[in-house]
Amino acid sequence: MADNELPQGDGAVATSATEKETAATAAVDYSEEATGDVTLPPGWMYRQRRIGKFVIPWYASPKVQLGMVAFVCFMCPGMFNALGGMGGAGKTDQTLADNMNTALYSAFAVFGFFGGTIVNRLGVKVTLAFGGIGYCLYAISLLVSVHASVRGFNIFAGAWLGICAGLLWTAQGTIMISYPTEGQKGRYFAWFWGIFNMGAVIGSLIPLGQNIHVKTNSTVTDGTYIAFIVLMFIGACLALCLCNASDVVRVDGSRVIMMKNPSWQSEFIGLWETIRFEPFVILLFPMFWSSNWFYTYQQNAVNGARFSTRTKALNSLLYYLAQIIAAIILGYALDVDKIRRTVRAKIAWGTLFVLTMVIWGGGYAYEKTYTRDSVNPKLNPNFVPTDWTSSGYVGPMFLYIFYGFYDALWQATVYWFMGALSNSGRRSANYVGFYKGMQSAGAAVMFSLDSHKISYVAEFASNWGLLAGSLVVAAPVIFWKIKDHVSVEEDLVGTDETLADVVPTDHIEKHET
Repeated sequence: MADNELPQGDGAVATSATEKETAATAAVDYSEEATGDVTLPPGWMYRQRRIGKFVIPWYASPKVQLGMVAFVCFMCPGMFNALGGMGGAGKTDQTLADNMNTALYSAFAVFGFFGGTIVNRLGVKVTLAFGGIGYCLYAISLLVSVHASVRGFNIFAGAWLGICAGLLWTAQGTIMISYPTEGQKGRYFAWFWGIFNMGAVIGSLIPLGQNIHVKTNSTVTDGTYIAFIVLMFIGACLALCLCNASDVVRVDGSRVIMMKNPSWQSEFIGLWETIRFEPFVILLFPMFWSSNWFYTYQQNAVNGARFSTRTKALNSLLYYLAQIIAAIILGYALDVDKIRRTVRAKIAWGTLFVLTMVIWGGGYAYEKTYTRDSVNPKLNPNFVPTDWTSSGYVGPMFLYIFYGFYDALWQATVYWFMGALSNSGRRSANYVGFYKGMQSAGAAVMFSLDSHKISYVAEFASNWGLLAGSLVVAAPVIFWKIKDHVSVEEDLVGTDETLADVVPTDHIEKHET
């Protein structure tokens, strides 16, 4: 074998149990700083470039690929979040957006649950590009609905986006938790979540700038929707520039574990095997279900119901800025190597439980000050939306900031827990598929309940109860199933792959020497 080549699955195989254990250990002993000891395959995707003292990673490295995925999400779901963050997708009547989102998350639940199977079959590049198109259609339907009644088109656009988003987010999650090494999964989440939510921050500046003088509660302008459409389309096109998972080489020289030449049959079998070999993952399902449940309440019952158009845009901006800050703090904290991973997992669980009580306790105090009827101008002609110039705005503003902070902590912790269970790209795709499927099913139910105008206090109570309860249910996984290290052999249980597919032969040789 040439020095500049990595084995492609047919290289030398460690035959004895001892050699296999040695190979697995060697594969994870290489840190990012030891990249110079790793020989990369030939080709432009593996060339490193230097600008002064700064070294640009090779194109097919986890860093570059995650950065590109982050910018795809910056353009597509980031802009979608900015639009949705204003409550009712920028419309005064939230019923249409609720119905669209019910269709969206119903389809999302199905295609998200089976998304890992589809990602493994089609690859991350095609899946991401296809997923981005749905966001454009969704924004186009909202623009059309401002000028004509096209309810059928709106519901179709919502359902189509659900299909696309289910695939996009499963592909994204697969990349984020399976590409990095074990010691980098927290910071990779931080990088991704920061770039992704910067899209929502910039997206929030669009309606803020175009509605800066609107102190009433009104629908956003056509220019707002057009700007979102253009940016979403650019994001979908950017996804085509990614490389496939099979081409990615980590900083330790190992590759992502993916099934060779997968068929639809093998992938559906793999979906079942994920549950069969690791049934404890079901205990995380309530956390998955809760992870999008609170968006409806926060966006519609708080931001959309209480504030003027320009203040809603400002609140959305602050919400996503808080997410960036939270992701950076927690992402790096979860990777502190001086503390064992099992201990970090317990600390993360305890911190999340305490913040659930504190932040949502503050939310309850605010929720008691109004009802759905009291903020409805048709039922209460004296209702005046809260503006940033209004007395008493600071308290609700900080509450909404903490809601955003909490959202990022919840998502980061869930992703990190999944990443701590496996380093396999194939298995991670199934985990993320379960996550996005359950998450979206919960969101669909909540948007449906909101469209039926249940009381705000009932919405709030369901959020607080689900979040706290799901943490209790997930505790056995966090306390007893997360390990300090997952070996390559453990990741290969239930697959047709071998150590030679994921452990570079030169690493085995170095260790034996």
